[in-house]
Amino acid sequence: MENLLKKYGYAPDRVAIDHGLELIVANAPTVMTPQVLQECLSMIDLTSLKTEDTPQSITALVEKVNGFKKEFPAYPLPASICVYPNFASVVKAVKTCDDVHVTVVSACFPSSQSFLEVKLRECELAVLGGADEVDIVLALNSFMEGDLDAAGNEIKAVRRTIDAAAASQGRNVTLKVILETGLLLKHELIAEASFLAMESGADFIKTSTGKVSVNATPAAAYVMCECIAKYYEKTGRKVGFKPAGGISTSLDAVCYYSIVSAILGKEWLNRSLLRFGVSRLANTVLSDIEQRTVNYF
Repeated sequence: MENLLKKYGYAPDRVAIDHGLELIVANAPTVMTPQVLQECLSMIDLTSLKTEDTPQSITALVEKVNGFKKEFPAYPLPASICVYPNFASVVKAVKTCDDVHVTVVSACFPSSQSFLEVKLRECELAVLGGADEVDIVLALNSFMEGDLDAAGNEIKAVRRTIDAAAASQGRNVTLKVILETGLLLKHELIAEASFLAMESGADFIKTSTGKVSVNATPAAAYVMCECIAKYYEKTGRKVGFKPAGGISTSLDAVCYYSIVSAILGKEWLNRSLLRFGVSRLANTVLSDIEQRTVNYF
């Protein structure tokens, strides 16, 4: 495969990245207004990925989303509810808010270590069960070996499979590709994975699974957003960004929001192009907006 960094004219500049992040972190407290926090709330993929998840516990989470506007009529709903693929049909059946999507993690999340046929079937079943969005993990078993063709071909195969399943129901589906940036120890590897995922059909690139020791980091986000900008410059296609894992405070969210704003601009500051993958952040953001402790979700 062609050198992707050379193809897109991108080389991570560590000094510039560090300087940019210093400015963003310093300015974040002034950005953290109630309006921005509401925007962040609207970009949340409200997530439950526990071993002990059950149809009953997922139903309870969805019912919370269903009743959210009654409790907080002035605030936006989260963008989606993110669950394991076997719960897609549960979310779809219980959910009454049409603009809240059903998101699943799939293709043998979080390791992506299985047969491609198994990954594809799991993705297909999730979409047929009601998933609007599918989050998969880049096949690091191929990528870390330098076999970018194999890693990219897996993404393309998932893209074809979920598109066909969605088309059979007369709808579209969103594909997010998780790079697991905490395991990619160089900025250049993060950039290479970003370009590979976008070229292979990702609608979003996502930092992490939340299941390894290092998850979303501002530096990884900065590199990924610079790659999105370069990809857009060359292709004209807008790809979204999703930080996930370890984002627990409103200030964390605002920092990532500010990275996207600084690099990609206001056009990316909406739920169509920016998401947060979180399990705890919604209550924290609500508490900070309300200036009281909120434990709604």
